[in-house]
Amino acid sequence: MKVLTLVAPDRLDENTIDQFAHTVQADEVRALSGCAADIFFARGGEDDRTLVDTANRLGLDAAVQVSADREKKILISDMDSTIIEQECLDELAEKAGIGAEIAAITERAMRGELDFESALTERVARVKGLSASTIDEVLKERITLSDGARTFVRTMRARGALTILVSGGFTHFTQAIADRAGFEQHYGNTLDIEDGYLTGKVTLPILGREAKRERLLAACSEMNLRPDQALAIGDGANDLAMIELAGLGIAYRAKPIVIEQASASIMHTDLTTALYYQGIGREEFAT
Repeated sequence: MKVLTLVAPDRLDENTIDQFAHTVQADEVRALSGCAADIFFARGGEDDRTLVDTANRLGLDAAVQVSADREKKILISDMDSTIIEQECLDELAEKAGIGAEIAAITERAMRGELDFESALTERVARVKGLSASTIDEVLKERITLSDGARTFVRTMRARGALTILVSGGFTHFTQAIADRAGFEQHYGNTLDIEDGYLTGKVTLPILGREAKRERLLAACSEMNLRPDQALAIGDGANDLAMIELAGLGIAYRAKPIVIEQASASIMHTDLTTALYYQGIGREEFAT
């Protein structure tokens, strides 16, 4: 049995549900909230990708999965432009007066056009000499959680999932964001600081694409779980290894290379859609 999950930014139209149910010859339709529904089916006239593409054209987010065991036991998430709305290094660079220059490099790295480790090293070198106190200023003044982030993380944690924030960014930020959103664990890179100023260096080894994948594998080993029992979510090319490995890999408002290779995406709605994709209804959300 498969399930097609439809999620609307506002209210999910009953006629839309009926049309999709007819297309897949639905066995059951189950409302998850006023904006989300599960449509269960054993066979249908269109393939999974076509169903999702059709929903996306209607301004909906959608995923097709095997219905059994779709609630995941591990959540591993990227931070920048996923759990938070910003890129932390770009915000530091803005304080240094080189925001546009650094943001352009970040964009290319997240699209997979540049080697992540080299791009990170180059960007950090450009903010050499910035006061370390700027980190706290950025956290206070510029960094905001993405819509639905707290509910997403706290709901999965309340239901027994291990929640991990893993970032190619920096531990100075991951600690604070993990606390805000409710993650149990956090991992990131370490900015080198001497006498209260950034030295322009990152402590090695750099946590990048493969390190994120290895963190997922380590969590699975620690909990005696399989990777298909995990949910991985992110927006950039450095998230692809963990997204491809996880049972539910979600591209969140992501770069094209990530959307193409993820098993599901969220483009129109907020992070609580990742809960709907697991069959968790609104009344079950943690606050």
